[in-house]
Amino acid sequence: MGGRGGKGKQYVHCLKKKKKKKKKKKKKKKKKKKKKKKKKKKKKKEKKKKKKKKEKKKEKKKKKKRKKKKKKRKRK
Repeated sequence: MGGRGGKGKQYVHCLKKKKKKKKKKKKKKKKKKKKKKKKKKKKKKEKKKKKKKKEKKKEKKKKKKRKKKKKKRKRK
């Protein structure tokens, strides 16, 4: 493992990698009209999910309050 010899070999490899040309990818144009319709549908679904989340949060709060009361009784 000669220090200078090893470094020289690595340098040559790096030059070879740089010479390779990358292929350019063609970007596809998206239609704006279809995007707007999709966004409206997503908003309706999100509203339904939020309602369900609020109901779950209320249930969790009730359970937490019960637990706190039990702990206070134990301390007394």
